[in-house]
Amino acid sequence: MASLKALKLRIGSVKSTQKITKAMKMVAAAKLRRAQQSAEAGRPYSSRMTDVVQSLASRVTAGPQAPKLLAGTGKDDTHLIVLATADRGLAGAFSSNVVRAARRKAEELTAQGRTVLFYIVGRKGRPVIQRFYPKGIIAQYDTSEMKAPTYANAQAIAKDLVDRYMTDGIDVVHLAYANFRSTLVQEPTIDQIIPVQAGAANDTEATARSGPPAAVEYEPDEEEILADLLPRNIAIQIYRALLENQAGFYGSQMTAMDNATRNAGDMINRLSIQYNRQRQAAITTELVEIISGAEAL
Repeated sequence: MASLKALKLRIGSVKSTQKITKAMKMVAAAKLRRAQQSAEAGRPYSSRMTDVVQSLASRVTAGPQAPKLLAGTGKDDTHLIVLATADRGLAGAFSSNVVRAARRKAEELTAQGRTVLFYIVGRKGRPVIQRFYPKGIIAQYDTSEMKAPTYANAQAIAKDLVDRYMTDGIDVVHLAYANFRSTLVQEPTIDQIIPVQAGAANDTEATARSGPPAAVEYEPDEEEILADLLPRNIAIQIYRALLENQAGFYGSQMTAMDNATRNAGDMINRLSIQYNRQRQAAITTELVEIISGAEAL
């Protein structure tokens, strides 16, 4: 059984930890508000850009003149998964949930005979992927110095992906990230970003938002517009994923620190009860010894 001194030191240590977790919860809550606002503000633009690109893509006839980012390589052999996770921990299962979803996708593709490669964004996903796919990681984008995602960061990642898609024999690119729903729910999501999928399922949503499609003439033609919009759309989808990831990270961290603070409080209560019982037992023992000595005299 632990001594009174050891229990007192343990209680003090847990109280110090509780102060840290409580402060981290408050910091995460403050950062979450800004990150959530940024994520929510980016969703309409990202969704509308996807609608525009898909609308243009549906009007373009696949052929040698069609952009490669739209028409694809004509093969479906090599898939690249862009895995976006956090750089720091203490956020519950936030990063591990995204990594788990990416691994499931990779296992499905491997079972179909496809080659799977990984492009890592953030540090938390690399150790797990390196353990299961030691030769599958082709690059990593360092976000350790990035306080908040910027469009410039997304552009840099998108440019690197497009260059690799054009030259490295990659056929399909997927983006894995955590879609922020609430502080308790961050939904792992995997979207195909290259080649662009024309006539996707959200055409119904677009029609519901904006009504029936109007007759539109494009100047210059659709191919030239797509040549400019397709790389931009990739950057925007990556930017949205980074914003969603940041909001999801702070939401998960706030929940984890709240749980840790409450668990620390429960532990302090248990240790305090144990300390008081042992202290009372020691006092009782001393009183018995004193009374026994007095009676002996």
